[in-house]
Amino acid sequence: MSAASERFLVTGVLGCLGAWTTRLLVEEGADVVGLDLGDDPRRLRELMPEQLGAVTLVQGDVTGLSALEQALDEHEITNVIHLAALQIPFCRENPPLGAAVNVLGTVNVLEAVKRRLDRISAPVVYASSAAYFGEGDAARATSDEDADSRPSTHYGVYKQANEGNARIYWQDERVPSLGLRPYNVYGPARDQGITAEPTHAMKAAAGGRGYHINYGGSVTYNHAADVARALVAMSRTPFTGSAVFNMPGTVAHMSEVVAAIEAAAPDVAGEITFDDVQLPLPPEMATGGLAAAIGDVVVTPLAEGVRQTVEHYRRTAT
Repeated sequence: MSAASERFLVTGVLGCLGAWTTRLLVEEGADVVGLDLGDDPRRLRELMPEQLGAVTLVQGDVTGLSALEQALDEHEITNVIHLAALQIPFCRENPPLGAAVNVLGTVNVLEAVKRRLDRISAPVVYASSAAYFGEGDAARATSDEDADSRPSTHYGVYKQANEGNARIYWQDERVPSLGLRPYNVYGPARDQGITAEPTHAMKAAAGGRGYHINYGGSVTYNHAADVARALVAMSRTPFTGSAVFNMPGTVAHMSEVVAAIEAAAPDVAGEITFDDVQLPLPPEMATGGLAAAIGDVVVTPLAEGVRQTVEHYRRTAT
């Protein structure tokens, strides 16, 4: 299918990954309809200020099936990339709402597509998370992408449920789907959630200010643009079944992130600090499935991704 005949629905379009995914699609000439409960396109404006008018924005709530169905039909959608979700802090503060958005919202997407398989043959692509794994899952996470898990947060349990529901929708209804588990996403427009801390530090450094990151240890870093590229490629991959892939990235200790920030902004050397406390997640995960499914996977080197992010915030400083 050519870009001219594609029409994408991106849910959660006003979030970081939603904005990045939309930017890449618009740059390729695809038609994009963005659905979000919010009404502030600041992240889209940050990433694609001159192309914002190319996106059709629809205000809607994924917890309501009718809103999704209306968007799919009115805009004759051919591809769905589902990114609408509440992050760990919000799910912790309000578990019922987190379950409604993250689990019911995903079920609604799968159900809406099930009713339109005659038009939507591309797999439903959705964002899972490294939070699918818990702190006791390190051995399983590094050996098998399909390993069972014991998440450490409500958010992780919701992602686990989404993966299971996607599998059952293929088993019972033949709705194809592909999920992606990013880890510590960083880069321009990443400004919310626990793992946004390194990006906050990069933005502070771009302005000549120090910053204290409230965790440390070793995790896998994914540049937001790389994740968006993978999501788009997954949506364009002919696929029958239901699968979930871990997003490849750079495994690094927080000290390496700080060193990269200081290299990009030498004037803040010694002013970017962190608590060396490991997140309740395995430092790294097995990979390989994504590349087998879509071909080459772009992984921006950490030092280069940090440099690009710092330069972005220097350019856009107000």
